[in-house]
Amino acid sequence: MRPEQILTREPSPEEVVERIQTLPTPPAEHVAELRRKLAEERRPESATAWPPLLQNPRGKMDTRYASIPTSHRPLLGPPLVLAKRAFRLAFQPFINEIMRRQVEFNEAILESLAQVYEQTRENARTQAAWRKQMEARLARLEGKDAP
Repeated sequence: MRPEQILTREPSPEEVVERIQTLPTPPAEHVAELRRKLAEERRPESATAWPPLLQNPRGKMDTRYASIPTSHRPLLGPPLVLAKRAFRLAFQPFINEIMRRQVEFNEAILESLAQVYEQTRENARTQAAWRKQMEARLARLEGKDAP
């Protein structure tokens, strides 16, 4: 089969397997080098998880809900807690509406920070790989120049 024929129509799976079998076997050291490079560049499995740096702020991003009211006062404490709970129960829909835009802003900021964090980590990995490559090339060049 000529190359022009392959480009004009879709090859069948059998033809693809046949063409793959005609390819030469690469040297073992090239295969090992390629596997090593692929392993270095593989992203970690937890790339979608929140970075540890943002775990605490993520838990605090929803400002609409407060902690359960308590009081340390022995006599005035229970009426104060009851008043706080009644206030919260009565005004929670208004509090939610007032704080809605703040919550949306907090979520957007945290998402942006998580993306910046991941891009920074990816850049650091890329720079480390480049540095290793450049050091290896420099070592080869210095080895050739040595008398």
